[in-house]
Amino acid sequence: MTDRTVLPGQVWADNDKRGYGRQVRVIELDGTHAVVELHVPRSAGHLHAKPGRRTRIRLDRFRPTSTGYRLVRDAE
Repeated sequence: MTDRTVLPGQVWADNDKRGYGRQVRVIELDGTHAVVELHVPRSAGHLHAKPGRRTRIRLDRFRPTSTGYRLVRDAE
């Protein structure tokens, strides 16, 4: 299913070039989906997006393909 186990607290980056470097933090796992919220790194002060918006992403998208996600930071 995934190349790596998806865990709450991890930060993943969207590989889709239309995502403009979007990063999400995994909040919880819900069966076949991960509940994530937008993560804005402190160094990205120029971004206008506000963290906190939650959405669900299928777990099979958490793989390093052009339409998937890549792991940026492991859970603390």
